[in-house]
This record gives sequence, C-alpha cells and structure tokens, in this order.
Amino acid sequence: MPARKLLLVEDDATLSEVYQQVLREAAFDLDTAANGNDALLFIQQNPYDLVLLDIMMPKKDGIEVLEALKFKPAKNPKVRIVLLTNLAHDPVIKKATELGASGYIIKTDIFPGDLVNKVNEYLALN
Repeated sequence: MPARKLLLVEDDATLSEVYQQVLREAAFDLDTAANGNDALLFIQQNPYDLVLLDIMMPKKDGIEVLEALKFKPAKNPKVRIVLLTNLAHDPVIKKATELGASGYIIKTDIFPGDLVNKVNEYLALN
C-alpha cells in the first residue's frame, strides 16, 4: 500500500520540524506549508489524504483556507482536514467544523509521538 499523503500546515518553525520528524518516521508522504496561501494551493493541487491545518498563521488563517476551499475545492474531495490549535473551547472550532473540518488536535495537549496515533485515527475514518 502506498504511503498516505499528508500536508502539515504550521507556521511555528520549531513545532513544524518536530511534527515533520515524527510523521516522516511513521512513513507518511509529507508536504509542508508555513502559511495559508501556500496551504490552499497545495490542497487544491495535490491529492492529500489528510491535512493538519494550523488556525493562527500568516497570509490566510485556517478558517480562511477552509472558506476558500468552498469556492475552489481540494483536489481530493475526500481529504480530511484536521485543525492544529491551542484554542480548545473557541468558537473558531465550531466555525471550522461547519466549513468541513473533520476535527481538531490541541497542540498543548499532545506529545509529538501521539500525533501519529491521532493522524492514523483520522485516516481510519475514510
């Protein structure tokens, strides 16, 4: 079975490096973006299985990316988009879910090694 294709969208360089390391060690085919504009282009041009989408980032935030996908959809219509956030009880999560996000991961609540388990849980829903 080919590696599952993921996009990691995280503007915090240190956190992005840590997440990249654990996801690559788990043999995912991984692309990365550091802002919403790049993320949107990648999602529209590549058949990702799952996108880990930061909420707070430059150029376009995660909500703006989800809104834009309503007008020009993802290349893979079944892509799961999971928010990466520190905003546990924020109305932003409700808004993102309404826009099609599959769920969210609270960055402060998860150890990097647990990220692979969370990703696999979301991929198993497909």
